[in-house]
Amino acid sequence: MAQGLVRKLLPGFLAVAVFMTGDGFELTFLSKYVVDQGFSSSQASLMFTMYGLVAALAGWSSGVLSELFGPKRMMLIGAASWIILHLVFVGIALPSHIFWLMLVSYMLRGMGYPLFIYSFVVLLVQTVDPAKLSSALGWFWTAYSFGIGVFGAYLPAWIVPLIGEYHTLWFSLVFSAIGTAICLFFVPKTHNDKLDTMSSSDKMRELARGVTILKDNHQIALAAILRVICNLTLYGFPVIMPLYLATHNNGGLALFKVTEWSTIWGLLFLVTVFGNVFWGRTGDRFGWMGQMRWWGCWLCAIGTLAMYYVPLYFGHNMPLMYLCAVVLGMGISAFVPMGAVFPALEPEHKGAAVSANNLASGLTTFCGPFIATLLLQTVGFAGVCWAYAICYIGGSIMSFWIRPNQPGMPERKSRRSKKLAA
Repeated sequence: MAQGLVRKLLPGFLAVAVFMTGDGFELTFLSKYVVDQGFSSSQASLMFTMYGLVAALAGWSSGVLSELFGPKRMMLIGAASWIILHLVFVGIALPSHIFWLMLVSYMLRGMGYPLFIYSFVVLLVQTVDPAKLSSALGWFWTAYSFGIGVFGAYLPAWIVPLIGEYHTLWFSLVFSAIGTAICLFFVPKTHNDKLDTMSSSDKMRELARGVTILKDNHQIALAAILRVICNLTLYGFPVIMPLYLATHNNGGLALFKVTEWSTIWGLLFLVTVFGNVFWGRTGDRFGWMGQMRWWGCWLCAIGTLAMYYVPLYFGHNMPLMYLCAVVLGMGISAFVPMGAVFPALEPEHKGAAVSANNLASGLTTFCGPFIATLLLQTVGFAGVCWAYAICYIGGSIMSFWIRPNQPGMPERKSRRSKKLAA
């Protein structure tokens, strides 16, 4: 059994992978599809931005709500809301060509996947040995990457040429429904004994602590900022790269097909599948913060800029774009320990700490597209990519002030010191 991986939770990892496959179908083509329907690139970006805002709120609430009402219950609530609102978005909003209806339905659907996946993170926190939590989270992000990035990118690359973008959105529903069924029948329930003695007011205070903890614990606040930074391109690039690489909008190059971009994006997530496990175990052994500071931030900064400049100077060069995807994928996956940092910084209120992590994770789905929306019309694709890169460099500097007590690290350092002295 892999380190940090609990056998009874295997169906949960599978449910996350399958559900996020359905959620990931749209990421490689939806912004271009919306523009092709006659809407502006700013309107397409606004849809992703508002989606991310709702995802941030859902992510924040998922940690404490899962502790109060049970992770499995919240996973199922999130999945049901995603399926219902996807039916509204694809079945009613898109055919109507009414932008406000498209915006509202897509925005509200953003609450679904954070409740589903981040409630499962609470299940991990409640179940896994804290000293092995980073490794367990590595497997979680591997399942997530397989779903949203690998299958969620490569399957549309094959399906879209056959049935078109619109019908591909319908097909994505199958995967999310199967993931929901796996959760319903196979994911275990957990019980929090502390809740039996809590009054309704105590439960509300615990829910509010998911935000107030950012004020009360400054290291949690800094970690939340770093958590927002670490995935900016992961949610910003699906908005701008199909436009930059495959259209002439805002100075786009129109050198690649959307299906080629899908394979580049899919490779990035394929790399994170390996990277999540590798960096999860490496972080547990050698330290979380140094890994994120020197590898996560700087590889992401380099990979982000390379994604812009390689096609600009080398044209339609798929091998070099694949190399860019590898660099960026390894950088993104180096942030795997972030989920373990938050409960380590606030061990007495793990649910609130996980909620702060989830809030920041949701905010990155808002901030990535928001930066693109804000800057695209004025400084173009280059300015957006440089804004992302500067954020990563700033995150590397800021990480020096985040100092979690990593479980098991003193013992490992002691053993290494003894070996060197022998």
